[in-house]
Amino acid sequence: GIRSQVLRLPGPGRLGDGAGLEGRRERRGGGPPTTVETQSTSSEEMVPSSPSPPPPPRVYKPCFVCSDKSSGYHYGVSSCEGCKGFFRRSIQKNMVYTCHRDKNCIINKVTRNRCQYCRLQKCFQVGMSKEAVRNDRNKKKKEVKEEGGGGGAPPDSYQLSPQLEELIAKVSKAHQETFPSLCQLGKYTTNSSADHRVQLDLGLWDKFSELATKCIIKIVEFAKRLPGFTTLSIADQITLLKAACLDILMLRICTRYTPEQDTMTFSDGLTLNRTQMHNAGFGPLTDLVFAFAGQLLPLEMDDTETGLLSAICLICGDRMDLEEPEKVDKLQEPLLEALKLYARRRRPSQPYMFPRMLMKITDLRGISTKGAERAITLKMEIPGPMPPLIREMLENPEMFEDNGDAKPGPPADPPSEDDSPGGGPGGLGSVLRW
Repeated sequence: GIRSQVLRLPGPGRLGDGAGLEGRRERRGGGPPTTVETQSTSSEEMVPSSPSPPPPPRVYKPCFVCSDKSSGYHYGVSSCEGCKGFFRRSIQKNMVYTCHRDKNCIINKVTRNRCQYCRLQKCFQVGMSKEAVRNDRNKKKKEVKEEGGGGGAPPDSYQLSPQLEELIAKVSKAHQETFPSLCQLGKYTTNSSADHRVQLDLGLWDKFSELATKCIIKIVEFAKRLPGFTTLSIADQITLLKAACLDILMLRICTRYTPEQDTMTFSDGLTLNRTQMHNAGFGPLTDLVFAFAGQLLPLEMDDTETGLLSAICLICGDRMDLEEPEKVDKLQEPLLEALKLYARRRRPSQPYMFPRMLMKITDLRGISTKGAERAITLKMEIPGPMPPLIREMLENPEMFEDNGDAKPGPPADPPSEDDSPGGGPGGLGSVLRW
């Protein structure tokens, strides 16, 4: 289960090793060669002179593919490490990607992981060379053979079994079909309380509660499509969803964070800034959520990794009140293995990325705990009852029991007249039985 995985995570000193090596490499190669300074005649050494200024740092154009900071010329064009690695893997593995929109997605630093098809096309458009990748691979193979090996396992060493490949494909498809990526959305904004914080903007709350209800229904649909989830008892399915729904909702919204504008985008395209998110009901959670979104950016998770992390977060045997925790743990094990091997295959030089992803689950649980606390104050701020699915997601069982005498009405703005999940404590159960 996830607890044993977290126990084996490398400590801070270990996670820093990669950065430390990078720093040592930069220090070793950053300044002018010292041998030039020592090759002077004895007469020159007697004459004091000012040291020659160091050469200016080499400046590259921004990455031609995504406009991020370039690390040099790779495969024929100026590019960042991320796009270099993506292009190399795509060519070496003969990857075939699909665009879920119109094959014209915008590729930049924020959106580059959203559509692999359009990113690869952009690589070709700006002039990246397939032949350069093949030559580079042959050169590296020759070097490894001559040196008798090298550090870091090559991508081919992370072979996935057909069963794991099938699991990854199913989870990725379930995620993508229940959660459109940022580049697929037509963004729109609102001027409502955009420049100053208030306790609660009822207009924004109404819109947020409508979208959150739809999002919860999509998370339930995602769960039902995960291999093995529906073999659990209905009681355990509800327990897992109630425990993880807010975690997954937060993870999803945070993957739609745009740092340049400091905004988040919902599934209908509504884009709110930090102040509006506060006023829509997030309140004291706001800065915590935005900080988490910023921490996700360096991981550069793609849709498959986000889907697998969501599944691991949901199917977790340490949740309270499970009837069959061992069965849940058994379902989680292949998901952990799939994410570990997929992440390492995608980033062979960054083996620490998998444990870093797992650590985000701990952060999400911390946010969810604060969300349950926020539910108490939020109920006093809104004029009517809280929509039942949001109520179930926000409230822990003890709080739910304390408020069992409240009779909530139908969900606010359900997805359609025919799809109303029904009110009351059985909200999630009703959605599961659709």
